Amino acid sequence: MSFTADPAFEAASVFTADWPLCQVRFQDDARFPWLILLPRVPGAVELEDLSPEQRALLSEEIVRAGALVRELGALREAPVDKLNVAALGNVTAQLHIHVVGRRRDDPLWPDPVWGRPGAVPCAPETRDPALAHIAAF
Repeated sequence: MSFTADPAFEAASVFTADWPLCQVRFQDDARFPWLILLPRVPGAVELEDLSPEQRALLSEEIVRAGALVRELGALREAPVDKLNVAALGNVTAQLHIHVVGRRRDDPLWPDPVWGRPGAVPCAPETRDPALAHIAAF
């Protein structure tokens, strides 16, 4: 069984890179710098589906993604005040971790971003430099 991303991820995010464990996707929502990490482990739904070594690597990749989200915020001249990290999986069961940069002046602060309508697709002049930065990180 080989790894494939759930098709639901194609609708709102863009593949940007493969890290040692995870596929890295850029959430196409101009309101937030937002990455999604998908561990490339076929059939993984819960953290317990990863080996101890994979869980340790996932933790390191979450920290790396947080640093990258902060850089994406800085590129937008909108420094991140707080990182939100979550593995919800209520809509898409495939194991994935959201790493979202939040600001006290963002449109949903202090509420969670999960399942909230109003996503605003990134303009190419914002999205393309962000994708290039992620690929080079």
